[in-house]
Amino acid sequence: MSESSVQPVAEGAPGLSQIQRVTNAFTAPSKTFLDIKFGHKSWWLPFIIYIVLGYAFFGAVYQKIGMRQVSENQVKLSPKSEEQMSQLPPDQREQRMKISVAITQGIFLATPAFLLIVGAVISLVLWGTINFGFGGKATFGTIFTVWMYAMLPSMVKSLLGIIVIYAGSAPESFNIRNYAPTNLGAFLSPLDTNAALYSLATSLDAVTIWCLVLVAIGTAAVAGVKRSAGYIAVFGWWAIVVLFGVGTAALMG
Repeated sequence: MSESSVQPVAEGAPGLSQIQRVTNAFTAPSKTFLDIKFGHKSWWLPFIIYIVLGYAFFGAVYQKIGMRQVSENQVKLSPKSEEQMSQLPPDQREQRMKISVAITQGIFLATPAFLLIVGAVISLVLWGTINFGFGGKATFGTIFTVWMYAMLPSMVKSLLGIIVIYAGSAPESFNIRNYAPTNLGAFLSPLDTNAALYSLATSLDAVTIWCLVLVAIGTAAVAGVKRSAGYIAVFGWWAIVVLFGVGTAALMG
């Protein structure tokens, strides 16, 4: 949707409901982001959606895969970790595995906190970039609210993950770091593929790019800058993160 086709809303005027904003994030994102720009910054509904889907995914993993299996699979996918584990005495190996299982389960249970922390950090970076790098006038609160709504397509990945698990995904081959067929890496073997190439292929994720496009549109809208500035800011940081991941994988692989 072009910006010119969206009717401006006076600041302080009655805005969209959160349900309308959630719906428009998929069908008419500019409406959602302009509504946020003019002061309607409630974000609890998408937050609740993320929590519900996150725990639903956790339930599927817990029931069909098992936390122990998830941890064992991660060790198998890292030759160095597997070698280190094999060199430990049985009692130490069991103790380390128990710790790994507890950490994995704790991360799942702490989903709400992680959502808020990650969202706040990324919003802070984007707030500084769009304001000081491109002359925008966004507030941290509006950027944070944009992030919450722009990440809604990630629910597609969670739902696909649940479907894949209940459709009969083999527990021994389940990869918690890449559980849905939304990127090129999902069709490659992490053990038989060059580590750097696998990291790059996994980063080229359709849902992630969809979310980033929305973040770019929303950031530009609330900052009052050209949409191209939003794309440069968002995808510039994304490229840095991807290159860092690829480089780290190459060094460790």
